[in-house]
Amino acid sequence: MPASSESTLSLAGRLRDLGDTELVALLTLREVRDVRVRDFFDLADAILDAGSIQKALAGLDRATLAAIASLGAIADGSKTADIAKTISRLESNEVLVEANLAAAFTLALIDRSEDRWVPYAAVTEQLAAWPASGLPSLEELLHESAPASLMPVGGTDARFIDHAAGEHAFHSTNAVAALLAELQREPARELARGGIALPETKRLAGAMTLELDDVGPIVEIAARADLASLEAGTWLPTDVSQEWMLRSNGERWARLASAWFERLPDDIRDLLGSRAGAIWGEHLADYVLWLYPAGGTWMRERTLAFSREAEILGITANHTPSTAGRALLTSGEAVAAEAMVALFPPEIDKVYLQHDLSIVAPGPLLPKLDARLRTIADVETRTLATTYRVSEATINRALTTGETADSIREFLNGISITGIPQPLEYLIAGSAARFGSLRVGAILEPPTAADQQGAQSYITAEDATLMSAIMVDHGLIPLALTRIGPYRAVSRFDFEVVFWSLSEARYPIAAEDATGTIILLDRLRAARSSAPPQESPARAIVNRLRLIGESTVAEDDKAWLERQLDTAIKAKIGLTVTVAMPDGSSIDLQLEPASLAGGRLRARDRRSDLERTLPLTSITAVAPAEL
Repeated sequence: MPASSESTLSLAGRLRDLGDTELVALLTLREVRDVRVRDFFDLADAILDAGSIQKALAGLDRATLAAIASLGAIADGSKTADIAKTISRLESNEVLVEANLAAAFTLALIDRSEDRWVPYAAVTEQLAAWPASGLPSLEELLHESAPASLMPVGGTDARFIDHAAGEHAFHSTNAVAALLAELQREPARELARGGIALPETKRLAGAMTLELDDVGPIVEIAARADLASLEAGTWLPTDVSQEWMLRSNGERWARLASAWFERLPDDIRDLLGSRAGAIWGEHLADYVLWLYPAGGTWMRERTLAFSREAEILGITANHTPSTAGRALLTSGEAVAAEAMVALFPPEIDKVYLQHDLSIVAPGPLLPKLDARLRTIADVETRTLATTYRVSEATINRALTTGETADSIREFLNGISITGIPQPLEYLIAGSAARFGSLRVGAILEPPTAADQQGAQSYITAEDATLMSAIMVDHGLIPLALTRIGPYRAVSRFDFEVVFWSLSEARYPIAAEDATGTIILLDRLRAARSSAPPQESPARAIVNRLRLIGESTVAEDDKAWLERQLDTAIKAKIGLTVTVAMPDGSSIDLQLEPASLAGGRLRARDRRSDLERTLPLTSITAVAPAEL
């Protein structure tokens, strides 16, 4: 009797009884994506496939694996395992064992019948084969000792660790802010095979003043904190990122560090909390591999990823928790942020405006001032002293967002230690005077001229030379501009597309309405925070199963009964068959099904050793045979 077939029969019934939400959750956890699943028996086979089981086991810790393996060993020769015997075998307490077995049940690695756990034979067989693959046996899961404890840190070392951690945290927090500002200006394209395209990576690295290899981790940190999101193949800041950008550096760091902390597995979080004053290094990697013995490369890469991010965020330095890192692990983000802020340079609210059109902040500028200054100037260098550069293009950019010459002067005067130098004053005045000399608007009435058919927008310029420059600009070729006079051109694209294309190309463009009045355009550059995902593979499988099963209740039950009996016949599985009697009562027969034809089941009665033939209409239920 193939044990795996009996497991399939049992699991198929369990899956059929689950609600849609529970079923989707299970298939998501088990990462079932098999498009060939046609019914619950196929689904049970997919879940009990050796590869699928191994993948699920790889994500479980040693205690849960030991509980599953012990359950299978104790149930050997029977179908259920007494929880008391399992607890005794594990030398653990009931609450912990029940929690571990409940986790395995949630993953459909074991079943439950009344008050007893039922191991799936396919899972038991997979664990029994582990030693041949170099994985631990049940005895090794139970008795193999954990690696050496993590080494404690001395008091002298802590000062150097905090100094390095503070630098890392400050620079990474500002790098995330620079990333979001750059994505707001121009989103970044994700390649189909994963990763940001090289030209985009170089652009982002320049904006953040980082090496190319450091861009990916910063993007991941921003995404984990829900500040950046990949939408339709493009990285964008989320709708909550603008509020984060206005926070203090300490509050900014707290969100990034909290997102790192929340993604840690519970047992790793507990371990690090209990070893918050120790050096992690290789000892941590060794412990994680011991704790997740089937995790292999996947778990090692995961450990390296969160260790790398801990270094970037200043939670650790040289693989040792900083004061703020220890506080995060033991006391929460508020206490951690307070400790980290003490390591940051103080924020300032004044800058130097210089005659060469540069602006120098001698320390970290208050975030709300930095955010506004970025609309008026480009960041040129970013260290503790940040340099911004003002140009006609940046002034035009500010004017398109609603700034005026007066509002720019008022803001700069408010933050300047030196006043506004004359060259900067001339630039502001000249740019404001020229602003609006190049305009874009929507074509409301369809043009009649043959060369303008399909045009949706127009560009007008007061200077024919400027219009000529636009027409030969290779960066604007995608707009398919058609010049229809010395001062006018049309495009088949929407006027907002044309406007932002010209704005990014640094032309002094303004948008106007039908009356010729300049209007402000608000470019929505934000992805939705926690955007609802598209239909998952798990949901698609459940929807297909429900659609296939959309028949009458009687037809559905009959097909289900026939599939159960057919599975039992092929696998030679004994069944308890409930038969309805003419007087309205029912009896349970212990049968070994032999064949199914013509609406009748032929089977051997195990108790009387007689052959019986039963009409399917009389069978009300089937279950595994009694022992």
